[in-house]
Amino acid sequence: MTAADARPDLRELGDHVAGRRDRMVADLVAYAGLETPSDDVGLLATGLTWVESWLGDVVGAPTARAVHDGGAHGDTVSLEYEATAASSGPLPWVTVLCHYDTVWSAGTLEGWPVVVDGDRVTGPGVFDMKAGLVQFAHALAAVDALGAARPHVRLVLNGDEEIGSPSSRGVIEDAVRRGGPVLVPESAAGGAVKTARKGVGLFEVEAFGVEVHAGLDPRAGASAVDEIARVVLQLHAAADLDAGTSVNVGVVHAGTRSNVRAGHARASVDVRVTSAAESARIDGVLAGLRAHDPLARLAVSGGWNRPVMERSEATASLYRTAASLAHELGHELPETSVGGASDGNFAAALGHAVLDGIGAVGDGAHARHEWASVSGMVERSTVVAALLTELARQG
Repeated sequence: MTAADARPDLRELGDHVAGRRDRMVADLVAYAGLETPSDDVGLLATGLTWVESWLGDVVGAPTARAVHDGGAHGDTVSLEYEATAASSGPLPWVTVLCHYDTVWSAGTLEGWPVVVDGDRVTGPGVFDMKAGLVQFAHALAAVDALGAARPHVRLVLNGDEEIGSPSSRGVIEDAVRRGGPVLVPESAAGGAVKTARKGVGLFEVEAFGVEVHAGLDPRAGASAVDEIARVVLQLHAAADLDAGTSVNVGVVHAGTRSNVRAGHARASVDVRVTSAAESARIDGVLAGLRAHDPLARLAVSGGWNRPVMERSEATASLYRTAASLAHELGHELPETSVGGASDGNFAAALGHAVLDGIGAVGDGAHARHEWASVSGMVERSTVVAALLTELARQG
């Protein structure tokens, strides 16, 4: 065993990360001061260029870099940071998933600038999830600065997570298939990390009727509005909130005029499930939809945007390791299951241990009161730094 294999002193590690506090805050203010909405390729490109340059300053140059064209979406970049500390054995790999896009439209900063107020940093994207990347980068830099052993790190940066990762999903799945646990510095949920997330299905149900005058000869036609109304009731009845399954028809478009039996109607459906079995049940419900009127027909499109992230034993073990380290550092690290999904769902579906929600402590994801805690940044960055060293020891 080399000196780098030995467990670093957690107090020393904590002190080193705490010494980075002011720079972490400054980095977050600068990063959040760049607007990166998912629907603006130009702003995403500017933001990604800044992120890579900033990472070079904080962590150093990556040992490998690959750019994946996002087309109409932001590009996805994979950066590898191979460990340099001496070790008596081979070091594992860890994949880290960070999205750099936000839900906030261009121009939001004009009326809502980034502000530091005591322990809080407020501004668009600070909580979801720009603070998470800042925290992780400084955790990695702290471990390297102390010369401690850590895993090789594969960092994936994507600009389309907030719209379902349509162009980056394949890149993410290819990265995690190469092995090792997966860390996702998404925002915490009430201070808790996320060891389970619901799967998300996004579906469209269309009804096709036959247009006729609503008063002169209504029996000659078929109402798409009538059909879609029946579909809405059937889908909402398929929800099982006790089992964690929600089915929500959130948008309906139908008809042309009140005196015309509608020829077309469309319903947009959001489904959340906690298990593969519930996912299969909802698939059955959708497949079983039938038109009431023989003159009408239904069509279903869409699919599962993200698979279920179930709390596997591998994920539970990774969480217990992180929670134990946090406890030694004098912090608590609770866990929870949430209804929202992330890119961690893709990794969990492939059988990998996933620790999600290890980013910002704060509140207000996708809301105008979004904020991140400065002390929380230091605390969680220290926990992640300790976890990296422990994963290196475990091999």
